[in-house]
Amino acid sequence: MSRIQTTFEQLKTQKRKGLITFVMGGDPDFETSVEILNALPKAGADLIEIGMPFSDPVADGETIQKAGIRALKNGMTLKKILKMVKIFREDNQETPLILMGYSNPIHAYGEALFFQDAGQVGVDGVLIVDTPPEEGQDLIQCAHTNEIDLIRLATPTTDRQRMGKITQGASGFLYYVSIAGVTGTASADINHVRTHIEMLKTQTDLPIAIGFGIKTPEDAKEMSALSDAIIVGSALVQTIETTPRDKVVEILTVQIRALSRALG
Repeated sequence: MSRIQTTFEQLKTQKRKGLITFVMGGDPDFETSVEILNALPKAGADLIEIGMPFSDPVADGETIQKAGIRALKNGMTLKKILKMVKIFREDNQETPLILMGYSNPIHAYGEALFFQDAGQVGVDGVLIVDTPPEEGQDLIQCAHTNEIDLIRLATPTTDRQRMGKITQGASGFLYYVSIAGVTGTASADINHVRTHIEMLKTQTDLPIAIGFGIKTPEDAKEMSALSDAIIVGSALVQTIETTPRDKVVEILTVQIRALSRALG
C-alpha cells in the first residue's frame, strides 16, 4: 500500500479522523518552511499538503495568494519544492506528502519529468486544481507510473454523473471542497455538506477529506464527523504570515495540537 493508503487504514483502525495540514512551500523562506514542514507531524498532522506557489492561483483566497507571492519573491521553484521533500524524507519516511497546485508550472517543468522527480524524492500524492478529468489522462499515466496518487476534487455542485468522471484514475483520497468559492472565506453549511457527502460515499470507496472554511477546533470537530479527514490551510498560513519567524514553529505547534485534539 501507498503511504496515503496506509495512513488512512491506520486511522480507521484507531477509530480516529485524520488531520491534513496545508502550508505553502517556501513561505516565509526556504529554511523556515523546511523547519515548519519537519515540525508538522510532531504537532499532530497525519498528512501534509505542500502548496506549489503559482502567480495566478484562481482557487485560492487572499491569504494563500499572498503566501504564494511571498514564496515566489523569495525565489521558490518546483525544484526547490522537491528539495524540501527530499530533506523531509531524511528523517520521516511515514507521513504522506501531497503537492497541491496548478498545471502551468508542472507543464513548464515537463509532466513526465516532474512526476519522475517527485516520485524519487518521496512525494505520495499530487493535486492539480485546474486540470479537469477530461484533460488529465497523461497526468494519470505519469502519476501511476511513478506510484503517486492523483488526488481529485469534488465540490458542492458535483452530481452523481460528474462523480463518475472525477473518480476515474483518482486514488489516495477525495478532496471535498465544502464551499462554492475560494480558500479562506466563508464557513460551510453543515447540513448541505452532510447531504452531499452521503451521496459521494455511494459513488466512491476512497477516503473523503473535507477542506475550505475549516479554521477552528470547533470547525474541525464538526466536519470530521462527516468525513475521514479534515484539511486546514488558510488558518495555518495566516499564522505563518503574522508570526515572527523565530516563533512561528512554536505557535503553529500549539494551533495544530488544538486541531488534532478536537478530532479525538
